[in-house]
Amino acid sequence: MRSCLRFTLPSLLFAALPIYAQTSGQQAPDLPPVSAEQSATGLHGTVGSEQVNITVCSDSVIHVVTVPEGGSTSSPKPWMLDQKESCPGGKFTFTKNADNATLKTAQLQIDFSLSRGNILIHDMAGDQLLQESRNVPRTYEPVVLNGEHTFQVEDRFNANPSEGIYGLGQHQSGLFNYRGATVELGQNNTDVAIPFLVSNRGYAILWNTAALSYFDNRFPRDISLSSIAGKSIDYYFIYGPEMDSIIHQYRSMTGHTPLLPKWAYGFFQSKDKYISLDEILDVGKRYRDEHIPLDAIVQDWFWWKIEGDPIFNSNYHDVPADLEKLHQMNIHAMISAWALLDPRSENFKQMEANHFDVPGAHVYDPSNPAARDLYWKNLTGKLFAQGWDAFWLDSAEPEEYFPHLGDAILRNKTLAIGNGAEYTNVFPLLHTIGTQEHWKQDNDKKRVFLLTRSAFVGQQRVGATVWSGDVYSTWWALSKQPAAGLNFALSGYPYWTTDIGGYIPPIDGKAEEPDFENIYTRWFEFGTFCPIFRTHGHRPANELWSYKNAEPILVSYDKLRYRLMPYIYSLAWKVTDQDYTIQRPLIMDWRTDPKVANIGDQFMFGPALMVSPVLKANATKREVYLPESPAWYDFWTGETVKGNSDLDVEAPLGKLPLYVRAGSILPLGPEIEYAEQDPGGPIELRIYRGADGSFDLYEDSGDSYDYQKGMHAITPIHWDDRSGTLTIGKREGSFPGMPEKRQFRIVFVGKDHGAGGGVSQRADREIEYDGKEVRVAAH
Repeated sequence: MRSCLRFTLPSLLFAALPIYAQTSGQQAPDLPPVSAEQSATGLHGTVGSEQVNITVCSDSVIHVVTVPEGGSTSSPKPWMLDQKESCPGGKFTFTKNADNATLKTAQLQIDFSLSRGNILIHDMAGDQLLQESRNVPRTYEPVVLNGEHTFQVEDRFNANPSEGIYGLGQHQSGLFNYRGATVELGQNNTDVAIPFLVSNRGYAILWNTAALSYFDNRFPRDISLSSIAGKSIDYYFIYGPEMDSIIHQYRSMTGHTPLLPKWAYGFFQSKDKYISLDEILDVGKRYRDEHIPLDAIVQDWFWWKIEGDPIFNSNYHDVPADLEKLHQMNIHAMISAWALLDPRSENFKQMEANHFDVPGAHVYDPSNPAARDLYWKNLTGKLFAQGWDAFWLDSAEPEEYFPHLGDAILRNKTLAIGNGAEYTNVFPLLHTIGTQEHWKQDNDKKRVFLLTRSAFVGQQRVGATVWSGDVYSTWWALSKQPAAGLNFALSGYPYWTTDIGGYIPPIDGKAEEPDFENIYTRWFEFGTFCPIFRTHGHRPANELWSYKNAEPILVSYDKLRYRLMPYIYSLAWKVTDQDYTIQRPLIMDWRTDPKVANIGDQFMFGPALMVSPVLKANATKREVYLPESPAWYDFWTGETVKGNSDLDVEAPLGKLPLYVRAGSILPLGPEIEYAEQDPGGPIELRIYRGADGSFDLYEDSGDSYDYQKGMHAITPIHWDDRSGTLTIGKREGSFPGMPEKRQFRIVFVGKDHGAGGGVSQRADREIEYDGKEVRVAAH
């Protein structure tokens, strides 16, 4: 497929004009005439008959659209918010001299060359951020795809020698920094296409298309973005320079992330597959009887008689009654519902009769609102009415038919929204949007939670988590997961998870073999510090007690996850309120440190915790880099290590290297067995001295949208390192059922004090907090 996108010079068309004139020697080819004038929103230029429009969206965001002769800008883009949110406009000045037409905002200078027709962007200090190639920057090759005239389009940029490139969705190569790589952006099982790349030079590009596309940096000096179909070249340039700022602006353009139900931040038990709700009830009861923390159990596929119809097979009896039994144990239930429909199903027959299907594939067409209505009314809505708490929207790439044929299948199909070649990657967004919208229409009191295997631009605005797909249960597969998840986070999507233990047993062995227990343990340690914590796999048994030798380790990490619930849920609020990212590659917080540019197997979990998963068989040590900080604390011992250090850390099975940054305030709750248990319980505040720190403790009712109406509470906490004073500020806000008082157990961490996952036996101070400001001195 890639070869059809490589354009040789004799075939190049620039804006559907005659080919550039050939020249001798080293001189670049001649260009058609170039002109530029100020427009109401920025700059309008021409290169021959190519139209170039540069729109100033804000001080730090510009929108570039270039249109060839015969092209257009009329294609709908449902992944973007409307114009007033995605590109509201900003102040700029326009000047022109013999060389360039120039736009300036408060943060950027954008030069449009009047000799070459390319675009060059600087920050206000004069540092070059992005430059389109001087020689034939943009190309359009007319093609006919699916019976429609369109263009293969490509834009070429010059790369900085030290530049790192990240994002682009989720991929399984194990690469973190994509310099030197080629990446296909097409939906497939385990591969998620989000055409959003982020540079450590402080900018991002949103390649604004749903077409099958490619990022290409095989040649070190050149970065190419290309698509198999498009009526124009369309991209947004976003300047930070910090990555949190970039992601904030990206979500402002494509949608902010709702708060998930509190239980969704707990532990999900799953396997392929539970064969009845009787089995699920037995599993849930054993978790409760053995006091192992759990919040949700998952019903995977083949619960149905015929895939696509909401009719359970004979193993299932009274589904609503059984779900109520689970709920009485404070366990939530998620069910798998596929976009792939069996052609024998009544729902597929109705879709096909109404032309709501995708012709040539056994999936419905979510780009048709009427098809989304039917999918909910006749399938997921009927399940929702039974009392299921969440949907697992599998096959959301989509798949064409089982088993797993799904390599960007829409590229040669026709959708209601338009040519599948131009909308190859849009399916998961529209599929999840349809489910979210109908869910909230039927019940706007219960927060949406969806799990899906694919995603696209803007999908973070749906209550959906993405998992990394059906990966192997091997060390090789485990080693690829951190980089995949960290690039997904840099693609603007905050909620991600994996099948702990992997899904598919290795071809040359079985997951039950002894080595697998070690794989599972290391994967579980990593999964504890993913935004969503979930086990799954194609194994006869997959509950924590199934791994007899590892069970004590697994339970200890499960309990640690639940002790971290006040920290995690407060960070979840920060995702919603401030466009924060919980699982943070080091490049986010130490962008200018060249040592972190290629570190894709360590990450920050929120502002405090440095996580370094062990990803190799039989490893009992691992290298850890601790970036600049006044100090780092070993979470397990309380000992301190200086920042900017390379360490060789002891990591026996069961010990994940975990460090805490100086200045951190880490709230740990009581030992609980489900997320909403004991909401007013004591909180242990661990203070890691060596720098000032702040943390906002967030609380709400846990599973309604009342937080959007202001019904929540925030307790601001600040540590002043110089004076040694902790201030627990006045509580802001309230919500029904809010605990009016709580106990804070304050621990100033040191060697063997305030260390490890258990409750600290001795607190340095104990405070009864009633919402009024309290100050505590460390001495």
